[in-house]
Amino acid sequence: MNRFRRKTNTNGITTIPVIVVMLLFLSASCSKEKREVVEVAFDAEKSYTMRTTDVTTLISDSGTTRYRANAKEWLMFSKAAEPYWYFPEGLYLEKFDTLFRAEATVKSDTAYYYEKKDLWKLVGNVEIKNLEGEYFETSELYWDGTEEKIYSDKFIRIEQKEQIITGIGFESNQNMTKYKIFNTTGIFPVNETPRDTTTQNDHTDLMQLP
Repeated sequence: MNRFRRKTNTNGITTIPVIVVMLLFLSASCSKEKREVVEVAFDAEKSYTMRTTDVTTLISDSGTTRYRANAKEWLMFSKAAEPYWYFPEGLYLEKFDTLFRAEATVKSDTAYYYEKKDLWKLVGNVEIKNLEGEYFETSELYWDGTEEKIYSDKFIRIEQKEQIITGIGFESNQNMTKYKIFNTTGIFPVNETPRDTTTQNDHTDLMQLP
């Protein structure tokens, strides 16, 4: 797919951002699925053109299984004014290490993908673990494939090895390894829980995290 752009490191080896590769399963054939194709009748915005259930697929990289993706239901609205995919029961994606242990994961209660915009929208209990072992939690997250960035204007909680950072508003690269928090609400040791995760502090400075 052209919208998923590869990057080449200084050794000439082509790599693909983690989240990008994990989401490629949606364009691949699914190993366990039930499909139902229907004709759009009256309302193209509410009538799906394809329904797939029990989606489970494994993705290989250089002959080794490195990714797995699951979705209970996948609906396609290809005749809508703004064509989109809809996952009403959420998505779960994970990346394996060489010992088949999950080292990065993406999970959400609901997900949308807008084809023309190459834009993902993850909603409700969005949880991400990146390759550095950091955990991200928010209620809404966008991934823009064209701009190659991930962002949110909602409350977000980031758990690092030694501290927990909370704030309102967030922007990151596609690997979730370089990110910014807007309107920080607190920094806490990992053994402490913020008392009020919805309170925004007075300053609105941009906070650049390591």
